[in-house]
Amino acid sequence: MSADWTSAIARARAHAPYLAGLLDRQPALAELLAAGDGAGALAFARAAGKTAGDTPSALRREKHALALAIAIGDLAGAFPLLDVTAALSAFADRALDAAIVEGIRRRAPDFDPAQASTGFLALALGKHGAGELNYSSDIDPILLFDPVLLPRRERDEPGEAAQRVARTVVETLSRVDHEGYVFRVDLRLRPASEVSPLAISVDAALTHYESSALTWERAAFIRARACAGDIAAGEAFLAAIRPFVWRRSLDFGAIAEIGRLTAQIRASTYTRTGGNKVVGPGFDLKKGRGGIREVEFYAQTHQLIHGGRHPGLRLRGTRATLDALAAAGLVPAEEAQLLGESYDRLRTVEHRLQMIQDQQTHSLPRTDEAIEAVARLDGLPGGQALLDELTAITEAVGARYDALIMANATRGGVQVAVPDQTSLTEELEALGFADPAALSERIGGWLGGKVRALRSDAARNAFGAIRRDLLAAFAAAPDPERALARWEELLGNLPSAINLFNLLEARPALIEQLARILGLAPPLADALARRADLLDPLIDATAFALPGTVEELVAQLFHFEPGDDYERKLDAVRRKVGEMRFKLGVQLIEGVNDPIDIGHALARTAEAALVVLTDAAVEEFRASHGKVPDSEMLVLGLGRMGGGVLTHASDLDLIYLFSGDFRTESDGRRPLGATHYYNRLSQRAISALSVATAQGALFEVDTRLRPSGEQGPPAASLESFERYQREQAWTWEHMALCRARPLYGSTKGRAALATIVHAVLTEPREVEKLRADVLEMRTKMAQHKPAKGPLDVKLARGGLVDLEFIVHFVQLRERGPGLDPDLGEAVRALVIAGLVPEPLVAAHDALTRLLVAGRLLAPDAQVPGAAACMALVRACGYEDWETLERGLAEARAHVAAAWHEAFGETLETDS
Repeated sequence: MSADWTSAIARARAHAPYLAGLLDRQPALAELLAAGDGAGALAFARAAGKTAGDTPSALRREKHALALAIAIGDLAGAFPLLDVTAALSAFADRALDAAIVEGIRRRAPDFDPAQASTGFLALALGKHGAGELNYSSDIDPILLFDPVLLPRRERDEPGEAAQRVARTVVETLSRVDHEGYVFRVDLRLRPASEVSPLAISVDAALTHYESSALTWERAAFIRARACAGDIAAGEAFLAAIRPFVWRRSLDFGAIAEIGRLTAQIRASTYTRTGGNKVVGPGFDLKKGRGGIREVEFYAQTHQLIHGGRHPGLRLRGTRATLDALAAAGLVPAEEAQLLGESYDRLRTVEHRLQMIQDQQTHSLPRTDEAIEAVARLDGLPGGQALLDELTAITEAVGARYDALIMANATRGGVQVAVPDQTSLTEELEALGFADPAALSERIGGWLGGKVRALRSDAARNAFGAIRRDLLAAFAAAPDPERALARWEELLGNLPSAINLFNLLEARPALIEQLARILGLAPPLADALARRADLLDPLIDATAFALPGTVEELVAQLFHFEPGDDYERKLDAVRRKVGEMRFKLGVQLIEGVNDPIDIGHALARTAEAALVVLTDAAVEEFRASHGKVPDSEMLVLGLGRMGGGVLTHASDLDLIYLFSGDFRTESDGRRPLGATHYYNRLSQRAISALSVATAQGALFEVDTRLRPSGEQGPPAASLESFERYQREQAWTWEHMALCRARPLYGSTKGRAALATIVHAVLTEPREVEKLRADVLEMRTKMAQHKPAKGPLDVKLARGGLVDLEFIVHFVQLRERGPGLDPDLGEAVRALVIAGLVPEPLVAAHDALTRLLVAGRLLAPDAQVPGAAACMALVRACGYEDWETLERGLAEARAHVAAAWHEAFGETLETDS
């Protein structure tokens, strides 16, 4: 629909006295608007204050001209809502900046902001911070200062000088004279506003937000923005308090806090103002049920819960946040669209209310005649049409907001009775625990102060809300005692468990899943005992989806916070990879994905982590030592890492290499010879993958397959690697090379390395010597590394090691067919070529599934308890344990048959 400037001006003159007065007082601007020149009108408005004699007057003139230009453009349909609010917010930024400079110059007349830091800054919060300022709004900045940098007279104390600047800012913007005012300024959002000065030092503010800030302050800072004064210092401050705003663990306690705040706002609105609870005269569009504030709270509540884990949700704009929540699958797309469109319409009507008299009002007028005027100003046929529209909008918004908030509004606010010992024992007995009296005493110890995480009233209250469901889940767990023991370990490691309890109450299905994890999978239980927030990803819609490609995972892991140093990057990758591996482990015990697919996913995750952390190590190393010209580091993966199928217990078999002339030197401020450079760099890269940080360890790295062996330097030149493989390597080293895959380096570098590997593997060989070497190696391996138990499908005769030896023998003998580092793909290629028997494909898959699942469910290779056995059965796709044992025996028999065909020897499988 095209803009209708004539109608907009007519409606403004007829129904908005404030706009009518501005049109009369500013004929030149009115002429531009009548001509439909919106851009010219905005430019005219921005220049309106240039002829004023002082800053306050200049700002007032610009404010009124801008108010007229924006209002008429809005009414005409020429300026979309976000353009309107952005223009108003940008003016507020300019006004605050000018007022700060004015305040400083009153005590330091020679101050030039272009030449020196102001040492004073303003943070915009609320709608101003989001760039969504109202048509007639106050602003709620937080004013901070740096006592070292603030310009002042020599005799002025920094704190007092800052207060003078703050008072000037308020006076410049708020004082009313014959030209009106600029903005009403409200400084009550500053820390401890009832006792603190108007401007607070940066250090004092940091201390407050790190130690004693409240939930509503977290919500306020979601939309915070450095808007005036020393912008760089403001952005640094916001970066410093980011952990306060965006918590890494899911925070469902935010629902309860915002729910209580909502109830207070609704009650206060109706009591204090006498406003209407339903749409009608006096209804508050901002604070009433289904109004503007509830759409904002809806978005902010989800941000508080999920924003720490999803950086893409850390947006200031309400509409943009709703879209991001829908894109992340955290809210239904249709709900986000409805709330977004409702928000835009409510904001538009709010602007109409404010245009009439330039009043900061959010309530519908109390007379039918005045409501009629608002509707006519908006272009509606009458007041009833406006009321009908607003009724439909607020009912739809209120219903969805209530569904989110009000069901949880009392969480943490109601005292949950702690049962006495007798009633708790009876409850535990009814649940079927073997020794309810002893368990009752244990739980009494938890609540009696033995567990640090349960010492506060709030923590015990939150635990009480989930106690019955939790104990019922443990009672039904595969191994109740093991689950309880792991739960106690988990609680003992937590400084606070309130977030965990709130999460379990908000997502009851997680309780049963938690019990299964603790009772079935010791490695996952151990990980959870170290990091309770590993449960957080399980509520995502993608919890049971396999991760994407290596490139997609690299992009996820590369998402660091601005200003993160090397150590923080290491921590961030460990945290994210730990979550990915934990999710894949849960998928295994829940039986939702094929273990082979999970093994591939674990390998992709490890490869992405290697790429990201090696890049970080290279960047850090180059800062001191520069680059070696015409050279790069390459990483070759072997074993399961090269083959692209890992288990949760796999280490990473890697060889570090470098290209180029080893006689050259790096070009940094601390140059190193190429060999020394890459030995140091590879050690740094290995540490990035393996050293434990505050977030724990990541992977064990094994580099013993490098040309120099276990005792030699960690990196070798590409030239020496090729020479060693051609002239000195043993047969078993070439067998290992059959599963080699370049993992890191440029496309050209990895291709060159792959060419060398292929050339080595396709060299002519004396078949009988090859056969003898393979058999000798397997015999020694069987003597020194026997199977650990009946489920050791790797080392047991007829297991995966024997299958690998068959495949590598045939690959090296035939010099070409089946040379794929993925063992499964290699077997399939050799079957197609007629070089190994077809049943070896099914044997490989059966053994690999049991290996991947068994590393979690039976890590000691012994037959686990009945429940873990059934989890193995489910994960590996069998009907029952007997069928699994029969399938394992058949797979080993197929390997033994293939062994006899390849080597002419009988393999004893003990099956």
